[in-house]
Amino acid sequence: AILPVERLVNINTGVEKLKLAFCKGDRRWREVVADKKLLASNNSILELSFAMGETLLVNGAEISRVQETMERVAKSFHADAFNVYVISNAIFANGVENGVKHTTQLKHFPNTAIHFGRISAVNQLSREIAAGKHSVEESFRILENIKGLPYSPLPLAVLACGVGSAAFSYLFGGSPFDALTAFLCGLVLELYLHFTSTHSLSKFLTNLSASAFVTLCSVLLVLCGLGNNIDKVIIGSIIRLVPGVALTTSIRDFFNGDYLSGTIRMIDAVLVGGCIAVGVGVVIRLMSIITGGMPL
Repeated sequence: AILPVERLVNINTGVEKLKLAFCKGDRRWREVVADKKLLASNNSILELSFAMGETLLVNGAEISRVQETMERVAKSFHADAFNVYVISNAIFANGVENGVKHTTQLKHFPNTAIHFGRISAVNQLSREIAAGKHSVEESFRILENIKGLPYSPLPLAVLACGVGSAAFSYLFGGSPFDALTAFLCGLVLELYLHFTSTHSLSKFLTNLSASAFVTLCSVLLVLCGLGNNIDKVIIGSIIRLVPGVALTTSIRDFFNGDYLSGTIRMIDAVLVGGCIAVGVGVVIRLMSIITGGMPL
């Protein structure tokens, strides 16, 4: 006989382990501690569905996509029953598999960077599962590979941020000289965001400090003769921080009837926008006082 008797969580690393009590032929109970991942089943339909939904949710997928994918996987593998309710940072799921009822699962998922590559890969996996191309065990292996897909390398991300900043600066009426200045600010901004991501800074503090930092860089470069219009340079420089995906996803959630998740994401986008506005406004005001007034 084997019985789980205690759940152990390392508060520093988040690693979960289980203490198991087992009895052999001599009827003496013994205990052993094992990693929870080693004990998790890799042939459970409901576990696979939950893991795929988790991967979609933490990488920025909209609620309807997460729920539809989980239901599709459970149906494709002929789960006896399956019910799921998803909000922007948690999943409630329960079902019946092989006559055994699995209790409701609730798990909190912190907000992370969006990764469209992982979302697309999970969608493709779900379509292949629906077509009967993979077993549960194969699907678990593919899903683990999907979770390991890396983000863009730092040099490419820095270059993309600089090009995007320059393009938007020019798009909003800036001169080529303003676009060049915004390009330099975009490079610095992405490096700063990479620095904050390695130091576990909160989202709001990151956006507040990043907007203030890039605004200061823009003002100083213009004062040094690089660029003609401070406002166009700042607009292009901060575009990397604008929560466009979160806002768009919240609207899609509203259209799909997921009003709670849509509201949560809308509030998040508004708060991020407010942090950006405060960061930009404070720096402009301070520099205006220091320089005796800056023409914008």
